[in-house]
Amino acid sequence: MKDDKINLEELSYHKIACIKTLELRNRYSRLNGKNSVRGEHGYGDNFLIKEILTDQGARGWGLYLDSYDKEKDGMLIGRRVSDVFQFETGILGQEHFAYDFALHDLAGCILNVPVYRMLGGSEPPIVHCYDGVILMDDISPDIEPGGLSRILEECKADYELGYRDFKIKIGRAPKWMDWKKGLKEDIEVTTMIRDHYPDAKIMVDANSVYTMEKMKQYINATADCKLYWIEEPFVENYKEDLELKEYINDKSPGTMIADGEANPQLEKLLPMAEKGVIDVLQMDIASFGFTNWRKLLPKLQEHQIKISPHNWGLKIKTHYTANLAASYSYIPTIEGIIDETEGVDFSGYHLNQGRITIPDKAGFGMELIWGKEI
Repeated sequence: MKDDKINLEELSYHKIACIKTLELRNRYSRLNGKNSVRGEHGYGDNFLIKEILTDQGARGWGLYLDSYDKEKDGMLIGRRVSDVFQFETGILGQEHFAYDFALHDLAGCILNVPVYRMLGGSEPPIVHCYDGVILMDDISPDIEPGGLSRILEECKADYELGYRDFKIKIGRAPKWMDWKKGLKEDIEVTTMIRDHYPDAKIMVDANSVYTMEKMKQYINATADCKLYWIEEPFVENYKEDLELKEYINDKSPGTMIADGEANPQLEKLLPMAEKGVIDVLQMDIASFGFTNWRKLLPKLQEHQIKISPHNWGLKIKTHYTANLAASYSYIPTIEGIIDETEGVDFSGYHLNQGRITIPDKAGFGMELIWGKEI
């Protein structure tokens, strides 16, 4: 889209006439197995979206995380788009939080601009994207666990899809086995993938089940792997994260700590990030909110704080985060989810050599073809 002229008054010409609640489903390329706290994630899931239509014939859609309540749509019906959405910042009021993605997409379609341009991007961004679906498939499913060879097969398959970097789930103990065996297998998986992919960035995610003592043992054993980051080693707290950071700087210089995905408390996380105790903030792109991320970025920019929002579960979340990356230079890489979503055209997004390219299309550039109305 070459025309830089954007007539923001267009948003005031459109009134919201109809809101549909649709059910979509995504399907993973394989059974996604265990992590440290949860059993098999399955083959995909059903989820809700909102499609918003205006009296001028514009339409936009997006992920909807709230419980279904048709009365909530009434807060928007008849409103001018400019009353509930601002080009420069996003939704106007947290009461519209559940419609965040749909309103961004709708505004982009009305103005005929990609969302990344709302955020300051001038060209379609190309974003580093890692494989976020290397789970504990060596021990999944219970009736026929795959062993270490299955994890290598999955890495190979995902590499052929265009991924070059991998995030590995660790924390087989204490839920799935005792610490002696679990720690040993966590180390084996990590070193195995490093041996087979010497040039890859390797991240590990413990989902907060490690202790300080066990994490130090793990770091000692994997120091030669030069991990890119360690995600959620344990429940974040300043004292322990500082101790771990100092230990990492001594044993595995360059490895970062990533955290903030689950139940983020910004009053605790931001000071830790500002002081370098946590290197990468990971609040979920959906549950934290696209507009909330937009509002937070200027503060993070002041301190050059890295971010990589959590995208687990849906490829559309990866695409949302890719658009966010257009406005913030401290997103080193984003989490890629491998799925196909029935009724959605993803063809404008391309993954090649570990980088994802965003389409130069209005809104988020994902076309909704069909969904089951509820």
